[in-house]
Amino acid sequence: MSIDIQDQPVRVSVGEDDFLFRQGVVRVLTDGGLSVVAEAGNAVEFLAQTLAHRPDVAVVDIRMPPRRDDDGLQAAIELRERVPTMGVVLLTQHCEPEFAIELIGDRPEGVGYLLKERVGDIHDFVEAVMRVARGGSALDPEVVVRMLRPRSIPEPLAPLTPRERAVLAAMAEGLSNQGIARALLISNAAVEKHVTAVFRKLSIPSDGADHRRVRAVLRYLTAQRA
Repeated sequence: MSIDIQDQPVRVSVGEDDFLFRQGVVRVLTDGGLSVVAEAGNAVEFLAQTLAHRPDVAVVDIRMPPRRDDDGLQAAIELRERVPTMGVVLLTQHCEPEFAIELIGDRPEGVGYLLKERVGDIHDFVEAVMRVARGGSALDPEVVVRMLRPRSIPEPLAPLTPRERAVLAAMAEGLSNQGIARALLISNAAVEKHVTAVFRKLSIPSDGADHRRVRAVLRYLTAQRA
């Protein structure tokens, strides 16, 4: 399995204290056509090697030695501050959206936040790392749903499921169905199904796909301001 890469291969550094998992990540990335230029098992070494090699993107576990706390996250934040053009992908065992929010700050470009189980979806994982390396973003669907879930759901949006609200929010950002699929790491068919459900549940009449999307977004924005 290999994804076409323009010009030079995307250069990656990997930080993960579990040796076997780290080797698995490295193997997946290299098999996908990327070039792993550095790897480390603790956050201090990871930060030093990444700054030395200046890859296009760094992939790092949130919880790493030496403290085994959020050392990987703090290394990622420092990388973002010192090398703004470098992409950073956080890997985590559990869904903790607050870490994603801390990393993103006010600059969502070049950020990824994925559950470790996503590494098994080889094509999607490699594609997500490449997207972040090129300045895009890749957030785990479970994280997106939690981040977009308001404490109190506006009444007009109450019929929608969390995933349908996430899709509607992405529509409000101007993303196409293909863009939504990439952002939420779901298939185009799944996006189409959710968009159709949004139209139906919000009772938006069928008068052309573009008009329906505009009406759905207006309904969303109105509800958010309520």
